[in-house]
Amino acid sequence: MSPRYSVIVPVYNRIGEVEELLDSLAAQSFRDFEVIIVEDGSTLPCREAVETRASKLDVRYFMKDNEGRSIARNYGIERSRGEWLVFFDSDCVIPPDYFSRLDAALAAGPSLDCYGGPDAAHESFSLTQKAINYAMTSFLTTGGIRGGKVSLEKFTPRTFNTGFRRRVYDRVGGFREMFSEDIDMSTRIRQAGFSIGLLPDVAVYHKRRVNFRKFFRQVYVFGMSRITLQLLYPGSLKLVHCFPALFVLGVVAMILLAIFCSPWWLLPLAVYLLAIFVTALSSTRSLSIALLAVPASVIQLSGYGIGFIKAWFLKIFLRRGRDVNEEIEARRGK
Repeated sequence: MSPRYSVIVPVYNRIGEVEELLDSLAAQSFRDFEVIIVEDGSTLPCREAVETRASKLDVRYFMKDNEGRSIARNYGIERSRGEWLVFFDSDCVIPPDYFSRLDAALAAGPSLDCYGGPDAAHESFSLTQKAINYAMTSFLTTGGIRGGKVSLEKFTPRTFNTGFRRRVYDRVGGFREMFSEDIDMSTRIRQAGFSIGLLPDVAVYHKRRVNFRKFFRQVYVFGMSRITLQLLYPGSLKLVHCFPALFVLGVVAMILLAIFCSPWWLLPLAVYLLAIFVTALSSTRSLSIALLAVPASVIQLSGYGIGFIKAWFLKIFLRRGRDVNEEIEARRGK
């Protein structure tokens, strides 16, 4: 008998993360799911970590050549059996009532073809990880861009916590090997006429990056990919997507004005950073996290904004680089 849910996780050199993820899945109160781990050409394979947990989980392990996380997800889909295809990142920890909440929410309606859920910081996460989680989810940064209970655009599920019915895959196809592939997938699902919804009570704990340097690189790529999405879907770029770029330009302008005119020009930036500190302190109840949330938010906005500006200047203003579809095919190794 086929399971109701197929959990598909692409992995690349993440043994410790996979162990934590599988342990959290083994602790689920709802058991009608299978787990498919797709090792995308790792040099540090997690086969042993999977096999030692096979007695606690309906889990299967596959190793393939390194081609990218999207192709790895599609590889897993093709070998899955469930009615629903569920996707987590390897750096997620799943609460024990996740699938019971998910099953109840889907049964309660309205009927959905694709869902997404929020992410949160687990109490075991480091202070830096918790600060990064704040930066990625706060309405004062790009929480309003990413979608959620309070959102500045249509909700867009992300692959750290999303799922869709098998019939969606049968019509829309799989993920494309590109940056922000989850936004691309959600856009194609919506354009095909399927229903998409946020399940606010179906959350995962998402570690994200463990230090600010890796975090900057991640959000920098996010900013660049927003321009790729605009080229794929003309008209998809909204004013809210430009906020991080405007933040970068505004900070540069304020610094220059403070140097050559008056230091009072830095007051708006100081007020904004103070607001971040206060809201982070209120939501986390931790002075240490609130203090780290300030640089985390600056990194999040500046990294995204710099990537956005660079990609806009090169790809739209100068019209340099390959056609976006050629880039996608190149990343697939074709």
